[in-house]
Amino acid sequence: MAEEPSDRGLGSRAPRFVQESRTLHLSWRVGVFIVGLAVVVGGVLLLPLPGPGWLVIFAGVGVWATEFVWAQLVLRWTKRKVTAATRRALDPAVRRRNIMVTGALVIVVAALVAVYLWQFGWGPPWSGDR
Repeated sequence: MAEEPSDRGLGSRAPRFVQESRTLHLSWRVGVFIVGLAVVVGGVLLLPLPGPGWLVIFAGVGVWATEFVWAQLVLRWTKRKVTAATRRALDPAVRRRNIMVTGALVIVVAALVAVYLWQFGWGPPWSGDR
């Protein structure tokens, strides 16, 4: 039976020859930390820009999780939360409620746009046409 990623033990995933040498393993950990940090910083920079910011941040945490136990625990917690949220979102009752709430919001926004257009017309209200 194939082992699930969550069933693997916590700890370093470095190759055995790297783990056997303390100096090499420390260098490996520093390298993994720097690469993960670069990916996370890139994801943070993508957050306000159009792009997959959160996906890149989680990829950086995934890089860290190859070496650091704390990152492995963060990744496991995140996977559990995302799985639970997906399960809840796919629940038919929740989907029906979300569709009804979205429909109500569309009606409210359409009414506000209609009132604005009735009051001010197509131009902006601060123009000097009044």
